[in-house]
Formats: sequence, C-alpha cells, structure tokens
Amino acid sequence: MSAAAENASGEAKVIPIESAPSWSEPDRPAGLADQLADAVGGALAGRLGPAATRLFGKGWEGRAAEGLAFLRRRLTGDYEVDEFGFDRELTDQVLLSVLRPVAEKYFRVEVRGIENIPAEGGALIVANHSGTIPLDALMTQVAIHDHHPGRRHLRMLAADLVFVLPGINELARKAGHTLACNEDAQGLLERGELVGVWPEGFKGIGKPFSERYKLQRFGRGGFVSSALRARVPIVPCSIVGAEETYPMIGNFKTLARLLGLPYVPITPTFPWLGPLGAVPLPTKWTIQFGEPIATDRYPAEAADDPMLVFDLADQVRETVQHTLYKLLVQRRSVFF
Repeated sequence: MSAAAENASGEAKVIPIESAPSWSEPDRPAGLADQLADAVGGALAGRLGPAATRLFGKGWEGRAAEGLAFLRRRLTGDYEVDEFGFDRELTDQVLLSVLRPVAEKYFRVEVRGIENIPAEGGALIVANHSGTIPLDALMTQVAIHDHHPGRRHLRMLAADLVFVLPGINELARKAGHTLACNEDAQGLLERGELVGVWPEGFKGIGKPFSERYKLQRFGRGGFVSSALRARVPIVPCSIVGAEETYPMIGNFKTLARLLGLPYVPITPTFPWLGPLGAVPLPTKWTIQFGEPIATDRYPAEAADDPMLVFDLADQVRETVQHTLYKLLVQRRSVFF
C-alpha cells in the first residue's frame, strides 16, 4: 500500500525505508516521537540504568534501543504495509510475540512435517477447522513462522465476519489475513506467499463436540482452483487438540440470529462461569504438515475442470482426515 493511500484513509503515513529521513539529521526539528523516545532512553541510561540491568539482565540496552526505535516508527508512521494491509514489522514484533507464549506454554504445540512446506515460493496450506473460536488458525501461523527455517509468514484467508468486526478487522489486516475469495488467494500465491485456508469454515469450528475430528464438507473446492491457476503445491495440514479447547455442547440459536452470528456456543464453562468461561482448556496440540500435492503437472485449463477440482479437493480432505485418525491413536491424553 502506498503512502498516499495510507494518508487518504486517515491512517499512519507509510514511508519506504530507503526514502525515510535520517534520524541523525542535526537540523531536523524534534517531534513528539523523538522527544518521547529520547526521554525514555535518557532515563534508562541515567539513574535507572543499574536498576534496569538487575531487572532485565545484561543486554537490555540493545533490546531497549530496538523497542524505542520501533515505538518511534509507529508514532511517526515510518513503516510499510502491502496492498492487502499486511504489516510485517508489527506482526513480528507484537502480534506473534503475544501469540507465541500461548502456543509454546499453554497449548504446548508440537509441530511435525515442517520440511514439507517449501523454502520459498507460493504454496497453499489446507487444514481442518475446529474449536468454536478459530485459535487453530492463529496457532498454525505461529507454528510455521517459528519452526520453518525461512521464518515464513502464513497469509490466512478469513471469513467475511472477520472483516466487519471493529478492531478485529484492523488486526486481521495487519497480520496479513485477507478475504477468503479466489482472487485474493490466487494473487497471493502468484506472488510467492504461503496461503492458509480452512475450507470447513463455520461448519468446522461450530460443530458440536460429539462430531469432533469428523471433517465437514470442503465447500466447492475453490482453493484447489486457485492453486491450479498459480501452479503451486497444496500442503495438507492436520491439527489435533483444538477440538477440546471449547467443547461445544449446545448453541443459543435465537441469540445467534439476533446478533447475526453463525452460532453462540454453550460449553461446560460458558456462560456458566462468566468471563472465566471464555478461557480455553489447556489441551495438548499437534500440528502436522503432510506431503505436498503438486499441481504444476496439470495443464493451465485444469482449474476450470470441475471433476479434477473435486477429485483434488477430496484427496486433500481424505489426507487430512486420515492423518487426524493416526494422530488421535498416537496421543496419550487430551492434556498431556
């Protein structure tokens, strides 16, 4: 996204790094961001220095400098986003940093088959969807970034609802998510991005607990058409553990219709425990990436062949389902 587009929307100005003014210019008037950063830096370097060393340990000066530089860029708008709204720096420095402890400490996510994700170039990650709240998509994003040697970012395709919720819309765009449509998916894949799709949609995350780990219909296979047109591999992804985070035993259907939501869940803890009922159960997760399914061997017109698209979609679905059964047999406990 260009600086002009950002300014027109009333958001922070975006200045390409190579054209940004140098912070060392002696005659540039100090702005509020500079004054704030200098004040905090001066305090830490002065009397608070010894206390900061005891509190944060050695090397805190470098971390503090990076943090202040980040703060300065955010306040001045000196950062970049792409045409989809993806803010790489914010995602790396803030969003993933918030999600990482949840993945590592709370859900203790075990990642398998990360070598099946290409080192570079486009690929479509297709996963099962579950858990009442789509935490599985966020944990997959963390898993790929932190475990892949190339620290690759997953650009997720999200439902329309995500982009009409105030606050959630902005965060989703900043994290690199975009609307689940063929045009956006194909555009990202052709640019060499990793794209994540959860074809079950609300049917998957909103299904009752009694149907856990039973895959719902994969839609019309539009994700396969996008991969065929972009000629990128499809990587099946199976997630175990998400189903039990919010066991859905009922649904406030009337309230859901009034609120315009696909469902309002009833779980063993929600709404009975109030806000505490919104805390997910600390289940043990496994995310496994399967062997890629090549699409570049098909002719260009293959994307318009409904039978081929259906067959490939069914192949991906069966692969994910079979892997889920294998992982369920192997796991010792829901929580360990």
